[in-house]
Amino acid sequence: MSLFKNTSFRKWAIISVSFVIVAAILWNTYDFIQKFKVEERRKMEIIAGAYSRFNDNSNLNADVTLESEIVYGNHNIPMIVTDEQSNITQHHFLDAKKTKDSSYVFQQLALMKKENQPLIVGYRNNSKQYIYYRDSDLLNKLKYYPLALIFILFLFSSVIFLFFKSNKSAEQNKLWTGMAKETAHQIGTPLSSLLGWVEILRLENTDKTTVDEIEKDIHRLNTIAERFSKIGSIPTLTNQNIVESTKTAYNYLKSRSSKQVVFSFKSSDKIINTPLNIQLYSWVIENVIKNAIDAMEGKGNIAVEIKKTKLGVNILISDSGKGIPKKLQQTIFTPGFTTKKRGWGLGLSLAKRIIADYHKGRIFVLKSDPNKGTTFCISLKES
Repeated sequence: MSLFKNTSFRKWAIISVSFVIVAAILWNTYDFIQKFKVEERRKMEIIAGAYSRFNDNSNLNADVTLESEIVYGNHNIPMIVTDEQSNITQHHFLDAKKTKDSSYVFQQLALMKKENQPLIVGYRNNSKQYIYYRDSDLLNKLKYYPLALIFILFLFSSVIFLFFKSNKSAEQNKLWTGMAKETAHQIGTPLSSLLGWVEILRLENTDKTTVDEIEKDIHRLNTIAERFSKIGSIPTLTNQNIVESTKTAYNYLKSRSSKQVVFSFKSSDKIINTPLNIQLYSWVIENVIKNAIDAMEGKGNIAVEIKKTKLGVNILISDSGKGIPKKLQQTIFTPGFTTKKRGWGLGLSLAKRIIADYHKGRIFVLKSDPNKGTTFCISLKES
């Protein structure tokens, strides 16, 4: 238990540290973007100052090389210069191919007005110009970097969640497997004793019918114990007549069900061979029929029909119960799902695992009508 707690603590510690690291990267990126934006503003302020000195210099012989380099040296921040009447006088670092279209330039001006405050260039004659600009392509790309990190964090969280979920499921499966095998082992001892008592009852000339029925139930318990002992291991499949195997499970439940349940059995052929593990397959048949009886609340019709197909064989189990809503027809095979007040919701999920994983077949709801009934179909390949 201590080892489990330590492992769990280490896992959560790693996750917490990972989140802190990502959060720190996000914060530093945000801080860097803000500083980068301030630097671009300062650069534009220098350009505005150079504009003022370049255009307002009364001395024609003055050296304005520096101002000229500053003004025309901007190659990464898109900018537009307007006069006081909002007429565009200059533009720099826009898409050269699109600037021939005046509407494109005015669209860019509208974007710049929304994105940043303009810089005002004042001259000695009291005239003004306005420099509008938008963030550089590099800054815009950096803005998407935190979103990329958040997406990565989301993926990382999803992977961690799925990893822990699968680990937890694996641990639970191991626990259930261990419990099942231990249960089978514990049941074995009293079963052996009961078989001995049955022989004593025979020797004492107890009513043969009673003894035979007791013996059937003991063999039934032995079958259940063997099923539990096989959980977690790969079952052996042998070539069996599925008609006979289905009829055996059918007859057992029929003889032990209420007389208010009317049973019927039909098969297209007397012999249809298919690879089966009889114990597990009969478990599936019993589970589906028991669920059908529960759906009818112990009163109604149960029909079992076996049909040979081109691809194999279909076993149809129909009831006259209340039906299954369409939205639940896939969910009913999920472990833990149940509509009963009592029960663990494992019957149909086990049935699906036995048919799909061990017998490479399918089990599904063929049809279901409200207040009319449901038909389950088990589809298996023929030998």
